[in-house]
Formats: sequence, C-alpha cells, structure tokens
Amino acid sequence: MAATVRIRVTPKVMGRLRLASQGLLGAGFSGVPEAVRSMTAMQAQDLQAALWAVGIRVPGAGVSDVRRALDDGSVVRSWPMRGTLHLLAPEDLRWILSITTARMVQGTAGRHRQLEITGSDIDACRDVALKLVDGGRAASRGELFAAFEAAGQPTKEQRGIHLLWMLCQSATLVPGPLDGNQQKFAAFGHWITMSRDLGREEGVAELLLRYLRGHGPATLRDFAWWSSIPLTEVRRALPAVNSELVELEYDGTQYWMSPEAAALLDDGVPGQRSVLALPGFDEFVLGYTDRSIVLPPEHAQKIVPGGNGVFKKAVVAGGEVTGTWARQGSGRKAAVVPVPFDEAKPLGPAALAGFRRAAERYERFLAS
Repeated sequence: MAATVRIRVTPKVMGRLRLASQGLLGAGFSGVPEAVRSMTAMQAQDLQAALWAVGIRVPGAGVSDVRRALDDGSVVRSWPMRGTLHLLAPEDLRWILSITTARMVQGTAGRHRQLEITGSDIDACRDVALKLVDGGRAASRGELFAAFEAAGQPTKEQRGIHLLWMLCQSATLVPGPLDGNQQKFAAFGHWITMSRDLGREEGVAELLLRYLRGHGPATLRDFAWWSSIPLTEVRRALPAVNSELVELEYDGTQYWMSPEAAALLDDGVPGQRSVLALPGFDEFVLGYTDRSIVLPPEHAQKIVPGGNGVFKKAVVAGGEVTGTWARQGSGRKAAVVPVPFDEAKPLGPAALAGFRRAAERYERFLAS
C-alpha cells in the first residue's frame, strides 16, 4: 500500500519537487554514471545538450567527464524508446529494448516498406556489420554504410540509418566511443559486457518505479507517454511498486514520487530562489506528456516553436520555466543571455544574479 500525502501544493512546489527528484537541487549526483543511472534514460538526440543535461546534475563536472563516460562505456547512448536517442546505464539497455523494441519496430513498418527493407536485408547487414566490428573494433557510420553498399544494400534516402537503427534495436550493435561529435558503433556484446535480464512484467514494473522516482511527481500517463508502454499495462504494473512510492493528489489527479522527494514537503521544498540554465531537450521539461505544471501553456510555443519537437534551452526559476537562453557571440565577447517570456517583466536583481551564476557554471563546464 502506497503512502499518501494530503497537502495543498502549488505548481511551483510541484516543479521544485521534480527538480529535486532529477538531481537539480542541492548536492545533485556524485558522478556521471550515477546521474544517468538515477534518471534511467535521458533524451540525447542533441549530443551537446545531452552532455550539459548530465553535467548540470553533477556538481563540478566538466564536458570532458561526460565525454569520457561515453568513451569508456560507463554510459551508453542508443534508441531505447520513442525512436529517439537517450543516455542510459549500460546494464539497462538490453532489458529496456526487450520491452520497447517491438512497438517501435511496428511503428516503422510502413516506412520500411517504402525503403524496401526486409528481414533478409537486415540479416545481411547484420553479418556485414559484425565482420566489420569483429575483435572489438568500432566502425563509423560512413564505414558501415560503405560496407552495406558493397554488399548490395543501398543506404541513400535514410535507408542506411534505418538499417543501422534496426541493428541497434536487436542488440547487434550499439553506439560506442565518440569520434568528435559523432559516435562509432561497436558490437553490443563487446561494448556492454554486463546486462541485466528482466522479463517483461518485471521490467515494466522496474521501469515504472525508476521513472517515478527520477521524475516524480509524475502520473501514470506521463510514464506511458515517456516509455510508449500502453497505459493499461502500466496500470497493471503499479501494484508491484506502489509500496515504494508516495502518492500525491494535485488538481484532482494522482501523482507519484519517491519517499525522499515527498519528505521535502515536511519543512518546505527548497529552491524557491533557484535559477537554472537547462539545455534543450532536458528531461525536466520534455519528460512528461503534460508539461503545464512547470511550463505555462501560453508560453509553450516559445520552448517548442510550432510544436516541431525541437526543445529550446530553458531558464527555470523557483521550479517554473520563465524563459529561454542562448550563448551569443564568440571568444571573449561570448555571453550567455536570458530571454524572458515576457519582455515587460525582465529578471529581477536576485534572479538575474542567480542566472549569472548558472551561466558561469555552464561556461566552466564547457572549459573543463
């Protein structure tokens, strides 16, 4: 039986609880692998944004620390859900793929027919790819595409990336070490030497628990969207984990979070004066189907212009998204500049000072 909190909270308090759950308040996480593992999966289609998404959660971390974790395999980047790149702990990738792959592949069936990709084509590319990365070698996308072409498998018009994606979905390949701002691909079994083995029912329950702990307060619908697991299956999984969570009713809806986050309500959730410069695509904004708690609906288009799926960098003050930010200029003239949603209401002195500290932290991250 889950514990239930019955207390009146405001949207900003809900936002600050999410900040706390995501390691964005207080001490954060002790290292890069811990941050990624605690978040379970962090959207990473934009590599530079993903590096900062991890770095902002690890006090003192530099961009080299996050890149090193990708290079040594203590963090991996692949397509575990929603057809989008995410960062994960290596031991989690295989069992999450076993839950999510079938639905993602089903969703691409029409496109694969257009591209004339068959099961036999994928098998042929699997043989080619495994020969190329044999013995622990990592191969670039270009090298893999050239090998596919030599084997009679066209790669133009996105056919190559779909073939490569299917090999990653089947745990044949995995993006491995960085090569500049691209990743080379390695054999899954060579790059990831230890994988957890969870059945579907157990795996869905674990994924639900970890999402709610790392993103809460959040709803079952939030998780169903985030994971692409059907809501009926999510509801069946809840009784297996709800004793490890705390339920909070807000605006007539049930939210779930960790006991540690709920305990912050006892003495007042900290972070009222916190100001953060979050990257685009950060889980604090993106990781929920309903973002209206932290992002006022009238300003949503300013974070995702035209609903095009490209999330801009966000200024978060006291648990609420209040604007965007950008790094302007270059060299000594470069500056990190806030862009409030309402130009008639610029940041006050305290908030502006907080933003400058956040910007300085970002600059230190890039320099180390």
